Amino acid sequence: MVLKKDFLWGGAIAANQAEGAYKEDGKGLSLVDILPAGEERREALFNPEVALSKEYSHYPSHEAIDFYHTYQEDIKHFAEMGFKVFRTSISWPRIFPKGDEAEPNEKGLEFYDQLFDECRKYGIEPLVTLNHFDTPLYLIEEYGGWRNRKLVGFYERYAKVVLDRYKDKVKYWLTFNEINMLLHIPFFGGGLIIKDDENANQVKYQAAHHQLVASSLATKAAKEINGENFMIGCMLAAAEIYPYTCHPDDMLKSVKENQKQYFFIDVQSRGEYPSYTNRLFRELNVKIEMEPSDEALLKAYPVDFISFSYYSSRLTSADPEVNKKSTSGNAFKSLKNPYLQASDWGWQIDPIGLRVTMNQLYDRYQKPLFIVENGLGAVDELTADGTVEDDYRIEYMREHLKQMIEAVDDGVDLIGYTSWGCIDLVSAGTGEMKKRYGFIYVDRDNEGNGTSERYKKKSFYWYKEVIETNGECL
Repeated sequence: MVLKKDFLWGGAIAANQAEGAYKEDGKGLSLVDILPAGEERREALFNPEVALSKEYSHYPSHEAIDFYHTYQEDIKHFAEMGFKVFRTSISWPRIFPKGDEAEPNEKGLEFYDQLFDECRKYGIEPLVTLNHFDTPLYLIEEYGGWRNRKLVGFYERYAKVVLDRYKDKVKYWLTFNEINMLLHIPFFGGGLIIKDDENANQVKYQAAHHQLVASSLATKAAKEINGENFMIGCMLAAAEIYPYTCHPDDMLKSVKENQKQYFFIDVQSRGEYPSYTNRLFRELNVKIEMEPSDEALLKAYPVDFISFSYYSSRLTSADPEVNKKSTSGNAFKSLKNPYLQASDWGWQIDPIGLRVTMNQLYDRYQKPLFIVENGLGAVDELTADGTVEDDYRIEYMREHLKQMIEAVDDGVDLIGYTSWGCIDLVSAGTGEMKKRYGFIYVDRDNEGNGTSERYKKKSFYWYKEVIETNGECL
């Protein structure tokens, strides 16, 4: 047996993509609550001033899949599959509606008490992200988002409240979801609205510094509240970036691009800015403003483990003309890899890339890894007998799990695996429901119509057997 006996199998969702109830029990608005669906969503993500000033016909986060009211039914389904771990997030504006209040919203805290109790009733370990793309909207409108140092203090207060409240219910925590996304979609990742006349890199990397300090402060609080009983992780949107050809210029370009994605995790894992940022910041004309205690704080409180999402590898060239052919299957641009197939949304499917990424991450940091997102977004058809014949999803996951196990056999220390969107939910990038990842079909469409009934897909029973056999039967 390659995997540990206590390997944590499970699934993952995010509060803003599943809960709905966007104003219920005192919850405030998050940045996601002003984002529409479909083609308009991409415009809103990259032009947030438009999203703030425009009225859209449908806001998918407002109802989502109504997990706020159906969590008991849904967790029962997860337990039937045999989940050992369930990754979710706490909605920051459900706890601090505006983000800068002195006291938390008790109704919000009570909801997560009930949610985590329900998990533990079935022996499911919660894995909780503190900030999964849902910075309170007020903090963006009033303070300018994470460009403002004040958000460090607001986040620290929020983190201390929930870490203390759930210290007996949650062991595994992630400080920020896909923290490197701040460089690619700055509104999503940092609540940033960057003016045309600003140095965008200065704004983004300064905001990144604030998040890195906040992450260390959360880790510090966790250790003071619950010592070694807490495991605190960072979270990277990971994908090895291959060179387009074996030309040395392409190889060097891929090395530099990989450094950019690892920058955040270098700091969170090693506790200091890597040496390559000296040249990077000089060339980008970036000057990080720090407080005197920042460097010591980062060094004293690195994370315990490295978690990451993996959906596809990427490809880059040093030739500007070649790079013009790059496309955005998701938030990241990539050249088309002629050796790979792609999903319905243009995400290139590369199971071996997962093994490559795992080896690179473990060799780089020598800290335990946790795969907290992986899966296939596809158009599913509900059959007349109430199921989905999603063999394509099973095939995708089977091939990735094979490579995951190979990486563990290579010597990678892996804590667990949580597939993304274990129940259908609203897509983060497109706001769609038709882009489905789950083992459980939710009867809602892109406009929010439907019964919200839950149906088990073919993959539900396949994943149940995978967990039962600890990955021996794929």
